[in-house]
Amino acid sequence: QNSFVKPMRRHSFLVHFIVLLNWTVMILYNYFNAMFVGPGYVPLGWAPEKSQDCMYLQYCKVCQSYKAPRSHHCRKCNRCVMKMDHHCPWINNCCGYQNHASFTLFLLLAPLGCIHASFIFVMTMYTQLYNRISFGWSSVKIDMSAAKRDPRPIIPFGLSAFAASLFALGLALGTTIAVGMLFIIQMKVILTNKTSIESWIEEKAKDRIQYYQTGETFIFPYDMGSKWKNFKQVFTWSGIPEGDGLDWPVRDGCHQYSLTIEQLKQKADKRVRSVRYQAVEDYSGVCCPVTKGVKTFFTTPCTEEPRIALSKGDLILATRGLKHWMYGEKILDSAADGGIRERGWFPRKCVEKCQYDSEMDQPMDGEKKSR
Repeated sequence: QNSFVKPMRRHSFLVHFIVLLNWTVMILYNYFNAMFVGPGYVPLGWAPEKSQDCMYLQYCKVCQSYKAPRSHHCRKCNRCVMKMDHHCPWINNCCGYQNHASFTLFLLLAPLGCIHASFIFVMTMYTQLYNRISFGWSSVKIDMSAAKRDPRPIIPFGLSAFAASLFALGLALGTTIAVGMLFIIQMKVILTNKTSIESWIEEKAKDRIQYYQTGETFIFPYDMGSKWKNFKQVFTWSGIPEGDGLDWPVRDGCHQYSLTIEQLKQKADKRVRSVRYQAVEDYSGVCCPVTKGVKTFFTTPCTEEPRIALSKGDLILATRGLKHWMYGEKILDSAADGGIRERGWFPRKCVEKCQYDSEMDQPMDGEKKSR
């Protein structure tokens, strides 16, 4: 029996080692691919071939170019990113057109590798504990100093090794749950051919239509109507996504610039519903201000969006808000349209509404819709 069990153990060890090595290689390959290949950026100075199409697009002053459909400017990368989904701090890059597949595969392979590692940890601890259990008439004892049934283990397994294995098991299970949830979120947007930003744009479109009771219907133009077709736009056998990141196929009945037209409508609506405030207290721009009250300190927005420093007398156009915080643009120039503005969050108690600003006396978007 021993002559049969020992070769089986060696073969099992070899299989597990090869599979774990395979997980490691694939995880690192997709991770570094998502990091170094990058999402793809809109060329500096880009403009559509037809000059009349410029009226459907937003202009980026930083990149000195028009924003191509599905592209957004990233403050961290300081570039307009093609089909931007989000900026990921774990890869120190944006997730977008060119690396969306690699990033999603990383989110899939990491939990699978952790599940395999968890299985090895559980079986190792079970085997080692079973070999150290002594069954008596009235008690069960566990002796971690030596094994009762297998006195010559390949690797010594004491109390410290057991604690390390238990800690590693917790990390593996935690990673599986956390990263697995991110994978599910990514697959939901991929199967509808959206990005996280576009899902938010679609939600705001429904809110705008309901707010003004226009009776129009917004149809997301890039959903091909089939999950398989949407899947193939991101995942290809060559690893290179379809298209060039600037022009996108649209579903029947939709305009090539349906989404960008909706973005322009939302931008105009944002200006209409913005409210002018004036700073009555100084604010340094710190994330969690201690001097602005306990509620303000503990309800700071959990977002990567910046904070803006305020000085008494500054004018701010607030576009949305929470109970103790507001988000808006600080007007640094006297010109209403061409002025340079700085955007970010600031404490609500540091500002008061300008009573004389009647044309902007509208309910804030963030106040109208509960958050």
